[in-house]
Amino acid sequence: MSAAPLLWLLCAGGAAAWGPFLREDMRPKVSERRAQTPGEIAELPQGRTHFRWYGEPGNPVLVCVHGLTTPGYVWSRAAPLLADMGYHVLTYDLLGRGWSDRPMGAQDAQFFTTQFSDLLEALDIEGPVTLFGYSMGAAIASAFAAERPERIEKLVLVAPAGMGGYPTGLIRWMRDAGVSGKWLFNLLYPWLHGRTARGGIAEGVPEAKARMQAQEPMWRGFTPAVLAALRGILRDPQELEHRKIAKAGLPLLSIWAEEDQAIPLDGMGVLSRWNRASVSKQVPGAGHWLPLSHPEELVRAYRSWLWEDGEI
Repeated sequence: MSAAPLLWLLCAGGAAAWGPFLREDMRPKVSERRAQTPGEIAELPQGRTHFRWYGEPGNPVLVCVHGLTTPGYVWSRAAPLLADMGYHVLTYDLLGRGWSDRPMGAQDAQFFTTQFSDLLEALDIEGPVTLFGYSMGAAIASAFAAERPERIEKLVLVAPAGMGGYPTGLIRWMRDAGVSGKWLFNLLYPWLHGRTARGGIAEGVPEAKARMQAQEPMWRGFTPAVLAALRGILRDPQELEHRKIAKAGLPLLSIWAEEDQAIPLDGMGVLSRWNRASVSKQVPGAGHWLPLSHPEELVRAYRSWLWEDGEI
């Protein structure tokens, strides 16, 4: 074989090998869209963090933590309802998502709890807060509550990860497959994510929010952040954390989506074994997009729990 065809084959092979990573590096930076940010930016040690308040300052603080791929706007329908209950509601974007910075590297529990702790300090939030966590956000909230129970008034986990059983199938294989899994994840995940996001419309997600969610992989750092969290905070069940929460006596409510195709409902039984004082409720007809598709039902489940505890 002559030198020219051999060189062409080597170049083609290199392009195939590095293509998914080069495409990721060529995506626009999230800083290019911050002019449209519907909130504020906190300068934290790990990176700039986007946050937004709902409700009246001076009211008890309630913080909402979003999931693996859905930025803080996943709470945009539920947060005003929680504010109407008399809370000052804080939502924010986890690093690697939404309008927040995209640092590279591992995304284990400490990565996320440090961001949360730094945000509380930056915003001068001193007393105990009510903490809502959705999907992966529930795993983050649980890790923080186990580490700092004195900072938590009540813990509410919505369609919660952390009890095992997620992810499954191809996503699980890519998570566990080392460099080859990383290559395939960078190649396939933007398309898989867009398909899943657009499918939320059929579950009751407003079309505008579904479109926003489908576009997240177009921004640099999102896809690597998702894989880093799958290989980090979402890799192992949180039995130790939940047993610490139980020992601390923190009030804990878990709210589950009856038609959830992402988080197995048998997690309810797992959580009950780890924390027998926890309370579980289900939202009939809801899928995994619960905060966007069924915000009224979600807040009603929380209110009914407070009513049962004699707090309202």
